[in-house]
Amino acid sequence: MMSSRPDRKQPDRTKSSGFTCPECGGREVVQDLEKGERICATCGLVVSEHRIDTGPEWRAFTSDEKDARSRAGAPTNYAIHDKGLSTMIDWRDHDSQGKRFTAKKRSEIYRLRKWQIRTRVHSSVDRNLAQAMSELDRLSSQLGLTKGIKELAALLYRKLIVRRLARSRSIDAMVGAAIYAACRLRQAPRSLEEIARHSRVSRKKIGQHYRLLVEKLKLRMPISDPANYVPRFITQLNLPGKVQQKVLEILEMAKENRTLVTGRDPRGLAAAAIYIASILMDHRVTQRDIAMAAGVTEVTVRNRYKELVQKLNITMAP
Repeated sequence: MMSSRPDRKQPDRTKSSGFTCPECGGREVVQDLEKGERICATCGLVVSEHRIDTGPEWRAFTSDEKDARSRAGAPTNYAIHDKGLSTMIDWRDHDSQGKRFTAKKRSEIYRLRKWQIRTRVHSSVDRNLAQAMSELDRLSSQLGLTKGIKELAALLYRKLIVRRLARSRSIDAMVGAAIYAACRLRQAPRSLEEIARHSRVSRKKIGQHYRLLVEKLKLRMPISDPANYVPRFITQLNLPGKVQQKVLEILEMAKENRTLVTGRDPRGLAAAAIYIASILMDHRVTQRDIAMAAGVTEVTVRNRYKELVQKLNITMAP
């Protein structure tokens, strides 16, 4: 009869440069994490015991999962002004069993909660970070950014704080610039216009702060790839996958001719390639609709369209 008990985890046998058995001089050690023991593999001597396992509780396959499942507490989060390391007092006025507090207890908890907030945000830097991270959270949600991009933007903003470059500058503009820089670094297709549309400051101001951020932090920004914008525009225009494939082929050919790409708005190139592909694949879309989806003018679409057709020798249907 087979037992239903799960197999016991096998001890890990490793050679350690810092380990020498005091009994036989062996250098190979067996780590038994379940018992918390280190055992000499040669003579069987238990060299140490009651060791604490600081590893993750369950299996993890990515670095994020390892952090999230660590026994050492919640992972550090740069997108929270105190990195998520402080204690929060719940806003709900009931205990762990769901019973509501008495009026006296509610008054006491209210005072504790107020002082807790004051201790979390007690300096000008903390107040700046609290306001900036709140704006970062709002913008990231509006733009549909991933957690990784959001944390990278928060890290860039913190570097500006450490170098005292955020003083007397618009917090909203600096946050917008940090988000745009993070999107560029992670090759996420977000334009200054899109960020400014959801921000409380203008595109011009975000652009100025972005240039300052790149200069002061000495960032090497990758060139924006028009292909990164294609899936989003194709989805907005409800075009089939074969049109998207044709667009990517056109953009690959365009990259071989540097004059077509250098100094051009990647959104304009992507829009023009979509217009060409929609005609070639018999799924016509107007220049106006494409321009609206890409956030560029119809003139830009027409100009890029003419350049691509002429330089790549594309024969268009009448």
